[in-house]
Amino acid sequence: QLQLVESGGGLVQPGGSLRLSCAASGVTLRSYTIGWFRQAPGKEREGVSCIDDRGVATDYPDSVKGRVTISRDDAKNTVYLQMNNLKPEDTAAYYCAARSGSCVFAVGYYGPWGQGTQVTVSS
Repeated sequence: QLQLVESGGGLVQPGGSLRLSCAASGVTLRSYTIGWFRQAPGKEREGVSCIDDRGVATDYPDSVKGRVTISRDDAKNTVYLQMNNLKPEDTAAYYCAARSGSCVFAVGYYGPWGQGTQVTVSS
């Protein structure tokens, strides 16, 4: 059974950095496309970044480009999302999810989802 567990979130000041982790059990992550999504209170879940089964990474919103880096550690069966220069508008619950196929940023194409990890950016 595929299980994804997000971790690494927390409270950081604007301009700070976090590295989120998406650890998998039940599957080998390198065989799947893994997307990172986030959901702020009262807003729809949106894509942030994605790495496909060939290791090709894609960022989604212009607001995160240049500030996020997605990577995969096959030995640890974990996908990471490095986030730098964090802004208050990055505050959200961050989720990872898997799919078979290319990187797309539509929630309905992914599943199952992890439990999420909260990122709060505040001074």
